[in-house]
Amino acid sequence: MNEVKSALEIAAVDDSKFVLLSVVGSVFCCGLDFDIIVKHLKYNRKRASVKLEDTIKNFVNFFIVFMKPVIVSVKGPAIGLGASILPLCDVVWANEKAWFQTPYTRFGQSPDGCSTITFPKIMGRAAANEMLINGWKMNAQEACDKGLVSQVFWSETFTQEVMVRIQITSCNSFVLENSKALVCYNMNVELKQANERECEVVKKIWAPAQGMEYMLKYVQNKIDAF
Repeated sequence: MNEVKSALEIAAVDDSKFVLLSVVGSVFCCGLDFDIIVKHLKYNRKRASVKLEDTIKNFVNFFIVFMKPVIVSVKGPAIGLGASILPLCDVVWANEKAWFQTPYTRFGQSPDGCSTITFPKIMGRAAANEMLINGWKMNAQEACDKGLVSQVFWSETFTQEVMVRIQITSCNSFVLENSKALVCYNMNVELKQANERECEVVKKIWAPAQGMEYMLKYVQNKIDAF
C-alpha cells in the first residue's frame, strides 16, 4: 500500500495526464495479506492495529483526493481491498477472466475502501450486501452489469483494447483534472467519512484477542486447504 501511494505521489506532480493502474501477471490484487497482519498483531495488538489502520486509511484517502484520472486494467482476480478501491478510480476495464470478491465476513473482517458507501450506490443495496456480507464472487460480465466495471474485453486482445481506448492522452491536463474534480466534488467528503468509519471498525476488530482468533482461524484454514 505504501509503495502504491508513493508511486501516486510521484504521478501527482509529474507531467503525466493520467495513471494506468495494472499488474504484471494474472492476478490483479488479492487484498490484505492476513499472514503478515497476524504476525504484526501477535506482539502488540493495540499499537499494531493503530498502525495498520492508519496505513489503510491513508492509502484509501489518497485515491479519494488524487486529482488526475485513474484508469484501471483488471486482468484477473480482484479480492478484498483490491475490489473495494475500484469505485474510487475513474475508469475500470476488465478482461473476461477477471472476477471480483469481497469476502470480509469469512475472515472476520469488516468492509474497507469506502465500499460501504460506493457499492450500494453503484449496484444497489441488495447486490452490495451479497458482495460485502455474503462474499458473492462476481464475474467480469456481472461486474459490468452492476456498474463496478466500465467494459469487458476478450483476454487475448485485452492489452491492445486498453491501449486503443485510452483517448485522453491528447487532452488538456487542466481540463482533465477539473472535469474529474467536478464529478467527485459532492462525493469526497462522504467518502472520507466512510473511510474513517470503516477504519475505526477495523481497528476495533483487530485490537481484541477475539479478532486475532478469527484471523488465525482463517489463515490456518488457508494452510489446511493448501
